[in-house]
Amino acid sequence: MTKATVEEVPELDLEALPERQESATAERAYRKRQLAVAFRLFARYGFDEGVAGHITARDPEFPNRFWVNPYAVHFSRIKVSDLLLLDENGKVVEGTRRSNKAAFSIHSTIHEAREDVVAVAHAHSIHGRAWSALSRPLDPIIQEACAFHNDHVLFDEYKGLVLERDEGVRIAARLGSKRAAILRHHGLLTVGRTVGEAAWWFITMDRACQMQLLAEAAGTPRLMTEEEATLAARQFGNANMARNNFQLMEELLIEQEPDVLD
Repeated sequence: MTKATVEEVPELDLEALPERQESATAERAYRKRQLAVAFRLFARYGFDEGVAGHITARDPEFPNRFWVNPYAVHFSRIKVSDLLLLDENGKVVEGTRRSNKAAFSIHSTIHEAREDVVAVAHAHSIHGRAWSALSRPLDPIIQEACAFHNDHVLFDEYKGLVLERDEGVRIAARLGSKRAAILRHHGLLTVGRTVGEAAWWFITMDRACQMQLLAEAAGTPRLMTEEEATLAARQFGNANMARNNFQLMEELLIEQEPDVLD
């Protein structure tokens, strides 16, 4: 399949969801709502690990600031009103709780390096950490895993908790313009132009790690050809599909846990 042929492949028949709301005020409320929902979803998927893990959303009016979860509040209990706004120095400028130093060290550098990134998700998921111990990128063995085909990196360095911005700078540099990173001995990190995108990519990537672990435990997985992987990447790496998938889960969670909007 040539490049021209791949570009002719139709995208999935999904409603085109906007990346942004019409005003900064509406966009801020939208990002904060999705952020709180994303934490609840991460708790449902078992991505919580004590006080570890964070998702951030750039503020639409003050792009050098971002919203983040407060330190030591379980993902399953986070509400919109709990979210903190951090400035470029890591100071809490809105909110009453303390922040996570590792969240600022990792996320602030990525937000600085990537103007296109609205949200960054990082958590210590079981399958993501297990795969990270192998110090390998994911292979194109499942169509959904191809969302990361030629679009993720391996950060092959480990120095314990990321408490200094210097390491965050190295992670951001290694990530470059890619969608995701596997942090050796640490976990996964994904980015997106919306909170929904970043959260969905994280869920998808953790599942991809799980599927490859299962496949390799059973035998030797058959790799997709470059043409097959490129085709699947176009279809399953579609940002609008990610937004639609997240919205589906968002609507269900809000219906079941309406206090998330408090």
